[in-house]
Parts: sequence; structure tokens; C-alpha cells
Amino acid sequence: MPRTAALAAAALAAALALYAGRRLWLKSDDLLRPAVVLRGQDARALLQPSLGARLAALVRRAVPPDARPRLVALTFDDGPYPVTTPLLLQRLRDVRVRATFFLIGRDAEQFPGLARAVAADGHELANHTLTHPDLDGLDDAAVRAELAGGAAALGRIAPDPAERRLFRPPHGRYRLATVLVAQRAGYDTVLWNDDPGDWRSVPAAALRDHLLARATAPEIVLLHSGRPATIAALPDVVARYRAAGFAFVTVGELLRRCSIEALDRPAKISLASGVGRN
Repeated sequence: MPRTAALAAAALAAALALYAGRRLWLKSDDLLRPAVVLRGQDARALLQPSLGARLAALVRRAVPPDARPRLVALTFDDGPYPVTTPLLLQRLRDVRVRATFFLIGRDAEQFPGLARAVAADGHELANHTLTHPDLDGLDDAAVRAELAGGAAALGRIAPDPAERRLFRPPHGRYRLATVLVAQRAGYDTVLWNDDPGDWRSVPAAALRDHLLARATAPEIVLLHSGRPATIAALPDVVARYRAAGFAFVTVGELLRRCSIEALDRPAKISLASGVGRN
């Protein structure tokens, strides 16, 4: 083989190897991304996994469908908002589901009656910061102030112990330092197992199909307050989950009833038949 052809073949092989390596690295990111970082966990090991942990994640077997509790927590970020939050609350009453609402402190101050209505319906209220900033761009002091301000605002309006125990970073943007600050402040950082993207303009049918295709046991679902398509999709989604044997719980209940290992490595479930899929 001519030298130039050999060099070209070697360059192509190297490029393919780099591409494959990057794909495997990103796949390991997906497999190892935690659903929750508890206040007592080693956040550095969870968020900056070692090469050994990445390799183990890539080769381990799928969890059998009957090996995990069929518990699902619906979580709603942002708000409360006029019109759409009352509609969401009515829909949740209709389907008999208690959820966890990650409320923004300033929005709760603007609409205190709506925040109280969320609590009055038996939903769990948790901390989504005071002003909803991108926390990955803030220093430790600013993150602490956002957490403290959000908890204080919600506590004045509709007190709930979860407001000082459960926290979700706005826009899902955080870094290791963010989580370490939250841990020192006594918070579990609640992320999710599935994000169907209802923060975009997604039709209700697309949201439903996404959730049914990607269900896991157990599961934390990221949704948003103020989204009409989400409200429209809920009855069918709830019915299909229940038909597959799921119970709806708050995040606090979920953390009490199943292990963090189960949440971070859930079993995939078919909601069509109740039989696990690979």
C-alpha cells in the first residue's frame, strides 16, 4: 500500500476510534447521571465518575423489570402562575395524584394565594430558588443566598418541610460546586429520570408518547407548571402508569420508600403490557 494511502487509512482508523470513544463516554454519562444527590452522598464521585465506574456502567446488565418498586413522582417546576396553575391543580385532583411542586420564591410572593392552593391540595412544596437563575454561573455565596431566599419566601407563604430539604436547580444547570453548597445547606438535589421536554412547545400526544416509551421503575418525571399540553396529557399518562401497576407518590415519599441505588439504576418498563423491555 502506498505510504499516503497507509497514512490516510491510519488517520481514518484513529478518527473512528476517537468517535467511538466519545460516544461511549457520553453513553456512560447518561448511565451514571444521578436522579438525586442526597445530602450525605459523595457528590464528587457521582458527578465526576472515574474511568472504572464508566466502564462498569457500560457492561453491566439491565435491571429486571420486577426488581424495582413501581413508584413514580411527578414533579412540576416553576410558578405558580395564574390560570395554568389552577388548571393543573384541578387536573391533578381529577386523576387523584399528589405531586411535588418546585416553586420559585419570587413567583410565590407575587401569587401567594396560588402557592397556598398548591399546598392545600396536599402537594409537596420544594425549593426552586428565589429568582430562578443559572446556578452554574454563580459563586457559592450567591447559590446559598438563592437557596435561603427561596426557602424563606415559601416558608412565609405556605410552609412545608421539603422547602428546606429538597432542591432542584433551575434549567437543570448546576456544577459540582452547586451541589456541594446545597449539601452543606442540608438539601438533597433532586434531578430526574426522564425529561419529556414540556418546557418546549411539544404537543400533548408527543409528551404522552415520550413518557410511555421511556417509563422506568422507580421514576422521577420532570414536568413544568404553566404548560397546557402537560395538563392535557396527564389523564392518559396517569391511567397507563396505573394500569402497569405504578403508584404515584411525592419525591419525599419516593426517597423514603426506595433506595437511591434503585432510583439511579431503575428498571425499564413497558406501559403497554406491564412487561419489562430490554
